[in-house]
Amino acid sequence: MSLHNSLDMKSATHTGMVRSHNEDSVEIEENIGLAVLADGMGGYNAGEVASGIATALITSETKEALARLNVPAMKKDSRLPAASRLLHDAVLKANTSIYESANSQPQYAGMGTTLVVGLFCDNNVVVAHIGDSRCYRLRDNALELITRDHSLLQEQIDSGLLTKEVARRSLNKNLVTRAVGIEPDVVPEIHVHEVMSGDVYLLCSDGLNDMVEDEDIELTVSSLAANLPLAASQLVQMANDAGGRDNISVVLIKIKQDFPADKGWVSKIRSWFK
Repeated sequence: MSLHNSLDMKSATHTGMVRSHNEDSVEIEENIGLAVLADGMGGYNAGEVASGIATALITSETKEALARLNVPAMKKDSRLPAASRLLHDAVLKANTSIYESANSQPQYAGMGTTLVVGLFCDNNVVVAHIGDSRCYRLRDNALELITRDHSLLQEQIDSGLLTKEVARRSLNKNLVTRAVGIEPDVVPEIHVHEVMSGDVYLLCSDGLNDMVEDEDIELTVSSLAANLPLAASQLVQMANDAGGRDNISVVLIKIKQDFPADKGWVSKIRSWFK
């Protein structure tokens, strides 16, 4: 069984209505169940460089790690911890690469990126994120945010200083407290979630959720779940119609059927990279 038969993955990205270039970067690898989305920041073009390094390096590192990892031969209770570790290590390598580039090349000084990654493995998804790029899950037509922003605004909400309603109108939405490549070390937040057939997962940069209410995202994804390319383009259009103040990127992943590791799909993946 191939993950291509179990997952439907589609993406869309757009510069938006205000920015002159797109500093978001997206990579999806349907065969290995990997989606990577990064929202870069920095000087002229530097954000684009940072997000590009993050998505490319995490994708290549994850491919190589999965090629070495014999998941079906592992005990079931050790598969997901192994997947979490390989994702953790890939993110740290991306952080080091961006940090070293920013400190060795003056034109890239201060660049960094937020990040959200989904790795689908053994009927679960391992989600890693840093910053305010998000992952949502649509299940039974109800949308749930399954990541928590690393941002000043989120800290103020958590401490009771702001309500979510007031936070929606805040001018400090883009002040992140954690990012890839800014410091020599970073701690990605990683969680594992069991998936169900029919689930739809949405990875997005803040260019979407800053412009479009969660209720409208829910309605769009639930009503267009049978046509993910249309759903992705519609989400981007909604953000642009609301002002498009930032770059907008989305990845949608629909679970079509189970993908247990003991069915041998990882063994097939390993053979593709030999």
